[in-house]
Amino acid sequence: MDEKLKQRIEGMINSKKIFLFMKGTPDAPECGFSMKVATILKSLHVEFGYFNIFEDEEIRQGIKDYADWPTIPQLYINGKFIGGADITEQLYQSGELKKLIEA
Repeated sequence: MDEKLKQRIEGMINSKKIFLFMKGTPDAPECGFSMKVATILKSLHVEFGYFNIFEDEEIRQGIKDYADWPTIPQLYINGKFIGGADITEQLYQSGELKKLIEA
């Protein structure tokens, strides 16, 4: 991965405690999986940053390589990759997501 792209991605991830790469925006998601993660975060009443991957093809591809994860959305907490929609939902239902956010 190109170092400049890696730095851009890390800059986004580190700009907020919770950061979500998604399709669309939290108020207008453009896929059901992105909607699921954004809805979970909103239900926890936490502030989170996000990036609409449709706005930048380089980021859209680069984030998949960065996390070695093929799909969007991708959730990061404290700079650490958490997972996609299914993992986020499982963590939310078990109460682990709230613990990760509060840590």
